[in-house]
Amino acid sequence: MTQTAPPDAAPPGATRRALLCPGCGGQCVFDPGERGLTCQSCGRVQDLAHEDDDNAHIEYGYDPTQPEEEPATRPEELEHHCATCCGCVIFTGPQLSESCPYCDGAVVLSQPVNGYDTMALIPFSTQEKTAQRNAQAWAKSRLAAPGDLAKSVAPARVAGLYAPFWTFDSKEAVSYWAKYTTGSGDNKRTHSVSGAMNIHFDDLLVPASPHVTPLIRDGILHEFNPDKLRRYRAGYLAGFAAERHHMSISEGLRSNRKDKDLLIRNRIKGDINRSRVHSIRYRTDTSGIHYRRILLPVWMLHYTYRDKPYKIVVSGINGRTYGERPFSSWKLAGYSALLSAAVIGFGLVWGAAGWL
Repeated sequence: MTQTAPPDAAPPGATRRALLCPGCGGQCVFDPGERGLTCQSCGRVQDLAHEDDDNAHIEYGYDPTQPEEEPATRPEELEHHCATCCGCVIFTGPQLSESCPYCDGAVVLSQPVNGYDTMALIPFSTQEKTAQRNAQAWAKSRLAAPGDLAKSVAPARVAGLYAPFWTFDSKEAVSYWAKYTTGSGDNKRTHSVSGAMNIHFDDLLVPASPHVTPLIRDGILHEFNPDKLRRYRAGYLAGFAAERHHMSISEGLRSNRKDKDLLIRNRIKGDINRSRVHSIRYRTDTSGIHYRRILLPVWMLHYTYRDKPYKIVVSGINGRTYGERPFSSWKLAGYSALLSAAVIGFGLVWGAAGWL
């Protein structure tokens, strides 16, 4: 389903009112285990499901030849500025952290910066204790890791963040020219080829912030399912950090050019269906652009090993875990020696068998 205009912004004060318990007036936070907004005072759980959730997967049309009509809005939530990575994050509801979830740097309260309203999000499903356990297990299971790696990771705690992403659809009418090589030596030949093809990109997931690193993107990319999207409601963010959308649509499309170029080139190689394809040139006519501004949940754990920072990312959707880690030079040398011995042994056995 598509739509041409994004939804209206929430009325002033709606965020603050949405985070108060209707029973006792206490502050609420979102509990992934309860799948609802839970009062920290009386324990009452509010279901955040909305009759409009079935429309959360709606995409919005964009015409690059027309002025962008999406108005920027000023956030109600407290916005914090990281002095280390320069990221700006908001803490919805009670402030639970004084560290940047992106880089673990200190954050200070700053003036809110105009941004764009989120259209939809996927709420956290993975609980904090599960994310913590997955991160620790990931560190313990790394091959060739230093023996004390798990000990370095143990004291670190995960932090929950809603990271900003785009989804883009487009239709590409591609004309291409390329070359491929056959043979070798004196028989080496270069052939020219050209063709045309139509490509439909559906729900290309694009980071909407320079702070969303490839590690964060990869930690959640394979779990994205538009059917899990829910209409944006402030309650889903209560107790978590989030980064607002600050890119215009045209800026988002530009940030996607490199990835889309790679995808188009791979499709061209598949269409040619030859090995050693090179010197690809193409022209594409893009139409049917649709987009969403969404937030996706990730848990991040920051740790330091021998004064060097690393991070582990756990998908807030299903707990899949990725990370950065150091290697043990002694273990790498040992594995290399074992592999070399195995190869030599195999060669000796093979030679003996051939001799016989």
